[in-house]
Amino acid sequence: MRTILPAILAALLIASAQQNANSPQTAPKKNAGQDNSKTVFSFSTSVQLVVVDAFIRDKNGNPIPNLTAADFSVAEDGKAQEIAVCQFQELQTEALPAASATLSVRPNEAPAEVKAVARAQIAPAASGEVKYKDKRLLVLFFDMSSMPIQDQIRAQDGAIKFVKTQITPSDLLAIMSFSGDVRVVEDFTEDRDKLIKDIKNLTIGEGQGFDSTATGDSATDTGAAFSADDSEFNIFNTDRQLSALETAVTMLGALPEKKALVYFNSGITESGTDNQAQMTATVNAAIKNNVSFYPIDARGLVASAPLGDATSASSTSSGAMTGAANRSTQANFQATQESINALADDTGGKALLDNGDLSLGIVQAQRDISSYYIIGYYSKNSNLDGKYRKIELKVKKNLSAKLDYRHGYFAGKQWGKLGEEDKERQLAEALMLGDPITDIEVAAEIDYFRLTKDSYFVPVEVKIPGSELELVKRGGADVARLDFIGQVKDSKGGVAGGGNVRDFVELKLKGEQAAELTRRPVAYGTGFTLKPGTYTLKFLVRENETGKMGTYEQKFVVPDLTGGLPSLPTSSVILSAERQPINAAFYTAEKDKKLLAENPLVLDNQQLIPSVTRVFRKDKDMYVYLEAYEPGAEVTQPITAFVSFYRGKQMVFQTEPLVVKDGLNPKSKALPVRFILPLNKLQTGRYECQVSLLNPQAQQWSFTRSQIMVVP
Repeated sequence: MRTILPAILAALLIASAQQNANSPQTAPKKNAGQDNSKTVFSFSTSVQLVVVDAFIRDKNGNPIPNLTAADFSVAEDGKAQEIAVCQFQELQTEALPAASATLSVRPNEAPAEVKAVARAQIAPAASGEVKYKDKRLLVLFFDMSSMPIQDQIRAQDGAIKFVKTQITPSDLLAIMSFSGDVRVVEDFTEDRDKLIKDIKNLTIGEGQGFDSTATGDSATDTGAAFSADDSEFNIFNTDRQLSALETAVTMLGALPEKKALVYFNSGITESGTDNQAQMTATVNAAIKNNVSFYPIDARGLVASAPLGDATSASSTSSGAMTGAANRSTQANFQATQESINALADDTGGKALLDNGDLSLGIVQAQRDISSYYIIGYYSKNSNLDGKYRKIELKVKKNLSAKLDYRHGYFAGKQWGKLGEEDKERQLAEALMLGDPITDIEVAAEIDYFRLTKDSYFVPVEVKIPGSELELVKRGGADVARLDFIGQVKDSKGGVAGGGNVRDFVELKLKGEQAAELTRRPVAYGTGFTLKPGTYTLKFLVRENETGKMGTYEQKFVVPDLTGGLPSLPTSSVILSAERQPINAAFYTAEKDKKLLAENPLVLDNQQLIPSVTRVFRKDKDMYVYLEAYEPGAEVTQPITAFVSFYRGKQMVFQTEPLVVKDGLNPKSKALPVRFILPLNKLQTGRYECQVSLLNPQAQQWSFTRSQIMVVP
């Protein structure tokens, strides 16, 4: 059972980088007098050239050279393919002689070279062209938004050391940086003087002001306000970092060779599952574009003082004396390294952590990309259906050879030529894929509310950027058409009762509504009735003008709140910036009236819309809703509730206590608690919002904290 409540929410948004769909292209034909050092392959639009980078090693891990197309067999979806391209990329490992010391690392007197207004770009290869034969492609990516000044200097030193002393004749380096946007400083080159100048000219101190706020016993109150951009989905620094990496690897996708992106950073702090959608999109984009991440923690080997160093104020809590502050500091530090480890592991790279010589991380990437084969074939399957195709590559004679290659790809697609049956089949197949499709960014919030002893209502709110939707004119209105499909599975892998969603939505927008769509997200609400337990939700959205899709997948737990708990049992805490009439949707859809009646987020025909990204404007009110449960009570046991806002360890605002004396639901034993909070007295920035409840009669209490952002 479910209900559908889509709406355009008033929130800031800018679309994050999108992955380009695979599509066949026509390569230029080889002309007389053309440079023969480049190999160009010509093919028509009715076939697709599939390129596979294959590392072939013997039992000792050494590359196996001198293999030809006749030594390989390749199959796609079980059907043998004819190999049209087989090139061995022979990469050297001996470093060049050290560069002359004419260029100092950071001259004190000489001004930095003024960069041209026109920015460099990653020059793409022609379709079918191996542009950089026998070259190792390394990208030095400097994340200036995550590194404090001392780490930026250390990263600069490590990169220059590598260029001066450790580069090989096979190496080509490109330089990218990120502060507010992704910038290509230099395209692939082997000119060491140019590379050193480019690295020196990186602006030390650029990108500062996006530091994440520490919480817990180690937190300090700096009083600094957060300067927000116009993006709700990328408002948190972690999403900005991951989105920048996704943009970078998408740029590199125009080159068929294997690429290593060396990522200089000072760690990535994830906020629980809030950043999982962007993390998945970034990893998928890297795999799709044949890029491995090699993150380097520019903090190097850190020896932290028990009470902190002089770079920030010390904690004033009792944890400074008991050791809790130091433990919290270490836990926060290790958490920032877990995310960059995940980026490396999921894309085939390696992370360099806790080492003072940062150039060793670049050397690791250099060594991992040993000699390899570029193998290409024209797929015999000419259907542009966008489906996943499995690749199987074998060495015919040397059965002991170890192969490392990508095992599949998504075919190009001509969305407009698919029939309704094919579109439905594609949607069902996409839901079953192990690897999610992330052409569209999808964020979601999953909550729970008790209905009966063993029945819980689980509302799900999904948001997608409105700027990623295509509008077409129909009947005097701008129309966007969306397909939704989702499934809830229990811990055993079975579909939970009523745990299916399949819906089609047509948004009809007129006048200013259409213009505002590029700045606002689209919200889609649905819900399930589940028993206590552990579940997995997989949800997929498809935009029906271009066929782009996005996937959200998350595990969640519905707790058993029947009683006997030491703390006060409560529902999820809903933080919202908007209430909307149920009939305010932009399309007409059947609604389950029974489920709407049981939905605690619906009151007086008004729907409370959860804020998925927890971003609130200070000129608007914030709605807080939750339920406290009194399973054994026959009449209401009064509850005292209040909401507090913290910056670090300091409480900056707290509401007057609210005493809830009546309203107990006799069926669910739920006591609703509601707040409407004006935010105009708060400064812009990041806060911890704590909702506190106390039941004096049962001597039970509850504290729930959520991270929020207040923007102008």
